[in-house]
Amino acid sequence: MSDPILLRDDHGGIATLTLNAPASLNALSDAMLAALRAEFARLAEEPAIRTVVLKGAGKAFCAGHDLKEMQAGRQAPDKGRAYFADLFARCAEVMQMIPALPQPVIAEVHGIATAAGCQLVATCDMAVAAEGTRFGVNGVNIGLFCSTPMVALSRNVPRKVAFEMLTTGQFIDATRAAEVGLVNRVVAPEALGAETRALAETVAHKLTAAVKIGKRAFYDQIEMTRAAAYDHAAAVMVENMLWRDTEEGISAFLEKRRPDWS
Repeated sequence: MSDPILLRDDHGGIATLTLNAPASLNALSDAMLAALRAEFARLAEEPAIRTVVLKGAGKAFCAGHDLKEMQAGRQAPDKGRAYFADLFARCAEVMQMIPALPQPVIAEVHGIATAAGCQLVATCDMAVAAEGTRFGVNGVNIGLFCSTPMVALSRNVPRKVAFEMLTTGQFIDATRAAEVGLVNRVVAPEALGAETRALAETVAHKLTAAVKIGKRAFYDQIEMTRAAAYDHAAAVMVENMLWRDTEEGISAFLEKRRPDWS
């Protein structure tokens, strides 16, 4: 039997998901999208998991959609229209599950992250990249503008940077990706796992309920006008302030002791 296309390992409140199709550079095939969708749905119901790390097996993080599968879809009488519409709808659903998860999701990126693979990095809440990693939305090089990856990319990096990447198909390196905000930090390849784990553990040790309500508020307010965002954020803070564990956390800080959180 072949290995699962998506691996999961839980340790210390952190779930590590590994895209496990190295022969295809972890392409987002139909099977990979289905596996991610199922695992994200499970994680949404698992309060014991406080942080999620997403990485790729082999020499790359993710090379985007499976072009061989996409070409095969053209064999249908409608030239693939229904298949393509369904594929991009399924991919959009999976991408939108990441910000909807209660847990922060950290991409651990190496090798390349291209097209929908770059979209996946941009969709994660945070990202740590190894030196030498390359990022691109390079579909335009084969005549396919990366319109769906554009949604996540244009919400991560400055508008002109996104447009240049989309229209030229040129790659940026990890250093540039950090400069424009696509990734949080760049580390030596041999330190990638440890640095990502350290970031995940830092988040995992915060009050879980506060991180959960904060993540939801972050994505809610970012789509609002400034005035509406302040109104919404204030309401969230009022709710947060009334929690027993928040009261205890503030008291512990003032009294210079560790909080006794439930």
